[in-house]
Amino acid sequence: MTERPVMRRCVACRQLLDRSQLWRVIRLAGGGLGLDRGMGRSAYLCPNPACLEEARRRRRLQRALRCPVDDTLLDQLEQRLLAGERR
Repeated sequence: MTERPVMRRCVACRQLLDRSQLWRVIRLAGGGLGLDRGMGRSAYLCPNPACLEEARRRRRLQRALRCPVDDTLLDQLEQRLLAGERR
């Protein structure tokens, strides 16, 4: 039997994609935010400049995670984007 891919929606462009193609931002249960690993409330973002800019401009991650998101986290995602890192 073939496993179906786990689909998630980008908070910026609202496109439904396989989870492995998206960046995961997590509001950790112990407080704070994390990238890619951990347990807690999650939001997913496409690794492209338009989605990152839309998320920054319209505060999409803050709404999805229901907590303030520091600019340093968005800067980390921008560095990943510039480095060409998918995950």
